[in-house]
Amino acid sequence: TINDLPIRLYGIIPVGIENPSTHLEPVIEMANELEPGQEVSIKISEKSKRKMTFTVAMVDEGLLDITKFKTPEPWKKFYAREALGVKTWDLYDDVMGALGSRIERLLAIGGDGELKGKDDDPRANRFKPVVKFFGPITLDGGSEEIKFPMPQYIGSVKVMVVAGYEGAYGHTEKTAPVRKPLMVLATLPRVLGSEEKVKLPITLFTQDKKTRNVKIEIKTSGPLTLVGDASKNVVIPPSGDLTVDFDLAVKAETGIAKVSVKATGGLYESTDEIEIDIRNPNVAVSQSTDMYLEAGKTWNASVVPVGIAGTNASVLEVSSIPSINLGTRLHYLMDYPHGCIEQTTSAAFPQLYLGVVKELSEQETALTKFNITKAIERLKMFHARDGGFGYWPGNEASDEWGTTYAGHFLLEAADKGYFVQDDMLKRWKKYQKNKAAEWRRIANKYYYYDNELIQAYRLYTLALAGVPELGAMNRLREQDALSVQSKWMLAAAYVKAGQPEAAKSLVGSLTTAIKPYQEMGYTYGSDVRDQAIILETLVLLNEKTKAFELVKILSSKLSNNYWMSTQTIAYTLKSIAQFVASEKRGELKYNYSYNGKEMNTVSNLPISQIPLQVKGIQKLPVKIINESAGGLFVRVINTGIPAQGQEIAEERNLAVSVTYSSMKGEPIDVTNLQQGTEFMANVTVKNPGLRGDYQNMALAQVFPSGWEINNVRLTNDEGLQKTDRGDYQDIRDDRVYTYFGLGNGSVRTFKVVLTASYAGSFYLPGVSCEAM
Repeated sequence: TINDLPIRLYGIIPVGIENPSTHLEPVIEMANELEPGQEVSIKISEKSKRKMTFTVAMVDEGLLDITKFKTPEPWKKFYAREALGVKTWDLYDDVMGALGSRIERLLAIGGDGELKGKDDDPRANRFKPVVKFFGPITLDGGSEEIKFPMPQYIGSVKVMVVAGYEGAYGHTEKTAPVRKPLMVLATLPRVLGSEEKVKLPITLFTQDKKTRNVKIEIKTSGPLTLVGDASKNVVIPPSGDLTVDFDLAVKAETGIAKVSVKATGGLYESTDEIEIDIRNPNVAVSQSTDMYLEAGKTWNASVVPVGIAGTNASVLEVSSIPSINLGTRLHYLMDYPHGCIEQTTSAAFPQLYLGVVKELSEQETALTKFNITKAIERLKMFHARDGGFGYWPGNEASDEWGTTYAGHFLLEAADKGYFVQDDMLKRWKKYQKNKAAEWRRIANKYYYYDNELIQAYRLYTLALAGVPELGAMNRLREQDALSVQSKWMLAAAYVKAGQPEAAKSLVGSLTTAIKPYQEMGYTYGSDVRDQAIILETLVLLNEKTKAFELVKILSSKLSNNYWMSTQTIAYTLKSIAQFVASEKRGELKYNYSYNGKEMNTVSNLPISQIPLQVKGIQKLPVKIINESAGGLFVRVINTGIPAQGQEIAEERNLAVSVTYSSMKGEPIDVTNLQQGTEFMANVTVKNPGLRGDYQNMALAQVFPSGWEINNVRLTNDEGLQKTDRGDYQDIRDDRVYTYFGLGNGSVRTFKVVLTASYAGSFYLPGVSCEAM
């Protein structure tokens, strides 16, 4: 004591270690063995009848093994020895509205999980693991019994309990096998293709020596049929297990199929069920019929579904502005299989403005919000340490155009009320400001255009973010021979920086015409994309007359069926939507009749889209009457996936060859493989040297349903791990996407290891390689 006052020393003696009262001892009482389909009872109590609050988790042990997950031990965490230090906390980032000081953020906090319901995902749920969670529950000396039915599952589960109360903590766990005297297990590939045949192996297990005679019954639904008998009577050998095959055939349709299996023997019964996707690996195609319909006139057309049943859809599109082929172009963006920084952004960017272009149904509104929110979340995977965004997830180096493009999308998404993390934008702004300040024109003439436009776009987005770099803007403006595209983009930056007069003087005498070109890297641009940039600037300058002339040009290009890059489509749709949002047009009014139904449609927006229900491949008439004061642009769009076997081999400025070999490199015949064979698919891609270097190439390999992909990234085979896998490789259930560059005259070979896992007759899709 000092002056008779007691002194207490904290942190010198680890209190938790010395004090048993900080330990809780939860107890689990349950059966040592569980049975699928039967009720599970778990009783939880505290060994010394102390008060505690606890949670219970029951999880498939296979899932836990993937990440080596262990039961949490809170006592060790909270009573761990720590070095002397100072920690501070604040709740600023959790205060509503604090992230941007804009009240509209209240509309975007949370709730996005409800945008997509359980029934919205069209894919089959093949793997349904056991994951149960209960609590928190508080006990005061007694016990709590938890009951629930065990799913139809065979394996092992772990029950984990974590408890705490007023500074005391504890945990416990118990593992139990899930089985029954008679068990049945059915297996199928991850997907099946239309018109394929496959053998369904049914494996029976029995632990009861008296159960020998078993009846197996099979039921199918969806685009899957049973070939032969629907039931078999078998005798299980003394070993206790037996595998029996049933033959299945897939219809010429797509969708979700179900297979239900029931095994009955003696006093026991066991069931199993599989949901499986029936896919068509071919690329979707679209066809459209359109015309200009004068006021008061009628147009009769036919809806002719494209592709096989289950993949086709039709849409009636009516607009008061020249058709921008919205349905086809937006569908292309949203279904594009590759996902670099540019394509991830392009798929979502135009959807920010979809509501100002056309009337959205409740379902379309929810889907649009989900897609935009999903894109914002996915962009986190691209965020590099320097604050920019990499071209692929996990890239160390940032992509300059991709960084600006993604940031542009995030800024406009935030402005429309979507939640974007403040730290994400803060780091992006810092990166952009540093790059803008250190920018210098590259001396190499080949890079002049790209380098200047990248800087101009960067400066525009900084001005859009409210942090304009006027010094860098003025330096760029003074550059000699600045490209037309760069001047228009820089003018947009001046408008957003509050200097519209400077913008007008910069572009006052400039043309809106751009020399045709198509860029495969750097800014991923084209003449159409650059005209969309000009349109965006004209809208900002309120130059409505010039803007409308450009809208007509861009609309005609979108309406053509020739290929456009995702960058071109997205930027063009976005710019046209911004023009539409900036002015009011007349009422859009028409009457249509289809499939025995007649309906009047009125909209104040320039585009109206009506989904037309198709009946397989049946041709149906549609009639449209223009009741508007002016003419309307009418289009019927049909999309679908063609039947297998109708692909056409084609090569254009690229050579691709495919061979198959054994693991020793010997050629093999894949039309007659033994089940269980491991082999390799070898794809060689050659640049014939006709058009210089190729950047951002995409190789798509879709494999037969009965083949399984062996991911060598997860094995210890050093030889295979060193094979060429391109710049980035995306391995999915039934396909592999490889992304790479290809120098002038160079050749690259990519290898994928496969296993012929299932017996049957499967379709071998074609291999495609193209510039993204």
